[in-house]
Amino acid sequence: MPRSSSDSTDKIRAKKKRFLAREERIIEKALYLLIRDGIDKVTVSAISKEAGVGKGTVYKHFLTKTEILMRIVLDYERNITENLRIGIEATDSGDPGAAARSYFKARLANPALDRLVQLLEVKLQDNEEVADKMLELHSLRRSNVDALNNMIAKLIDKGILEDVPPSYHYLACWALAQGAVEAYFNVSYGADLEDKEDFLRFVANIGITMGNLGQLRGQKPS
Repeated sequence: MPRSSSDSTDKIRAKKKRFLAREERIIEKALYLLIRDGIDKVTVSAISKEAGVGKGTVYKHFLTKTEILMRIVLDYERNITENLRIGIEATDSGDPGAAARSYFKARLANPALDRLVQLLEVKLQDNEEVADKMLELHSLRRSNVDALNNMIAKLIDKGILEDVPPSYHYLACWALAQGAVEAYFNVSYGADLEDKEDFLRFVANIGITMGNLGQLRGQKPS
């Protein structure tokens, strides 16, 4: 009996689903190894072994280790972008701290991953192999900045945020998140944190109201 077109379509869909699931597993295991062992010590062979597939199978998804690393960076930035989109929509609907809350949630949910991605970006920034993907990364960020500038300008006009250039507000959030991750892992300062997760929650709560009108009081740092 000849196969129906619907049977063929179902098989193609199932094959694609298995392919994507395997790809996600490769990324998941690569992340695990990179965080545990460090960027330079992880090989495609090690990733394939951890993922339970052959090395050749990994190459069906990614031509090089560099492609895997760049995929991790882009996936992370896409997650931040989606969180910001949700936060900005909530801010426009009347919750002034929603965008900052979403941003800190995305950045501080997994400090080890955040730190890894920062290291990966530095390592990959001048790599010609992923130059097009790096442009995609910067395009995502520029889109986020445009949306944040628009949102922050509205909050300034409403008298909710300090009337300073919008970049002051979102870069202050970026700096606070960066510092929190560094403190989390710092050998000297991090050792004094009895409850690191509670510390991250404390930082996020500060970030949500940081920049609200009335905090500057006309003073500038000396």
